[in-house]
Amino acid sequence: MLYLFLFALTLLNLGWYYLKHHYLYWERHGFPYDENISIPFGCLGSVWRREKAMGMALYDVYRNSKERFLGTFLLFRPAILVRDAELARRILTQDFASFHDRGVYVDEKHNPLSASIFALRGQRWRSMRHMLSPCFTSGKLKAMYSTSEDIGNKMVAHLQKELPENGAKEVDLKQVMQIYAVDIIASVIFGLEVNSYDQPDNKFRKVVTVARRNSRFNALFGMMLFLVPPILKFLFRIGLKNPVGMAMLAIVKDTIEYREQNGIVRKDLLQLLMQLRNKGSIEEDDSKSWNIQTSEDGHLKGISLEAITAQAFIFYIAGQETTASTAAFTIFEVAQYPEHLERLQAEVDETLKQNGGNISYDVLSKMEFLELCVLETMRKYPGLPMLNRECTQDYKVPDSNHIIKKGTPVVISLHGIHHDAEYFPDPEKYDPNRFADESKNYNPIAYMPFGEGPRICIAQRMGRVNVKLAIVKILQHFDIEVMSRRELEFENAGIGLLPKDGVRVRLSKKKTNSTEL
Repeated sequence: MLYLFLFALTLLNLGWYYLKHHYLYWERHGFPYDENISIPFGCLGSVWRREKAMGMALYDVYRNSKERFLGTFLLFRPAILVRDAELARRILTQDFASFHDRGVYVDEKHNPLSASIFALRGQRWRSMRHMLSPCFTSGKLKAMYSTSEDIGNKMVAHLQKELPENGAKEVDLKQVMQIYAVDIIASVIFGLEVNSYDQPDNKFRKVVTVARRNSRFNALFGMMLFLVPPILKFLFRIGLKNPVGMAMLAIVKDTIEYREQNGIVRKDLLQLLMQLRNKGSIEEDDSKSWNIQTSEDGHLKGISLEAITAQAFIFYIAGQETTASTAAFTIFEVAQYPEHLERLQAEVDETLKQNGGNISYDVLSKMEFLELCVLETMRKYPGLPMLNRECTQDYKVPDSNHIIKKGTPVVISLHGIHHDAEYFPDPEKYDPNRFADESKNYNPIAYMPFGEGPRICIAQRMGRVNVKLAIVKILQHFDIEVMSRRELEFENAGIGLLPKDGVRVRLSKKKTNSTEL
């Protein structure tokens, strides 16, 4: 028994020695490194303890250093955190050949639902990007605009019912905008006609509620997706299922079959994905895009049903949270600055007056102060507070003797860069005028709300249109009550910035609707 005890103790000592040796990786290689890492979580101990979301844990590493880049650990994986905005932009653009993959979980062969444009690697990503790019031309987005506008009107109708005839009421704008964003995605991307304001128990909203659930499992799943793809690949191969993905696959399958059997055509993204499935490409000519498309020989030679669902799913994941948050955060911030609120309201009123009470796709893009406000919101609250890449070939860091080895994860704390006074003076202040040509006060190299380079968000224009439309609808029909300065608290789970208790703003019905001006 004594020998067994001594043997076990020896194994424990050897294991501990190995761990200590492993976590000295960056020190052994002469890199500047994060001195606050813990074993076995690296810089993510606060994430495991559910004290902070992953993006904010990386922000802590950013704040605790002044180095251009430094070594840290994402759980047990050695990783590089980039602090220098110029180096970050170079990695994303000029030196993209060395960082063309995100390094997240994908297993196209055994789990095709994982093969989204976000996760795909190398040539498979290039091919998918090339195939999907025609979905997001100005002509395609204009054709889909009326759907977003209809859902915006449903949002207004919902608030008209919720608000009293006289006086103001506090509203959680994040929740209101979340439903708006989810319904747009349900309609434009999944081809469903839903009104979650009146029918909150519809099948699509039930599915996405599961995907948004704040649980330790979802937090762990998200960490494995980004940090330890091999473990997730193993779990899926031995039987782990993605219930949300499977439910969305069934929705897409039923919708496509119904359209094809009944000859139905809608001006939405799903119709374009069906065209891609049947023809292998999307019609560049907008006048020909919205027709029933079949392959010449009757066989499918484009992407599979699972691949369509994978793209639709990632557009949901990437789009609904960022659209809802950006619109809600913008209204929350301008409510604290009377001068910004007054100027934005005046711009909305004047634009409505000049256009007969209507805001078209083209008119929306010409609202200058609205654009400045959205730019500043995305600066202060980047939709994804971190950008991640994987080094795909050994890379010598410019102006240094350090080499990042192939396979090393590289993370950029976008929240850190966007809140760094070196790049954005007085970063905690909400100041749309910092982006105005006549008063520009920021370093453009450091502004990357959608990422940068070839892997920049493919649907960024669609997201910005829906954000602006939601803000205009609120200002058109409701008065926003000015409130004192305050900061939002964020959830301690997930990747992005999830407001802890919603985004609460007091609204009241307009006595004279601005459409009558």
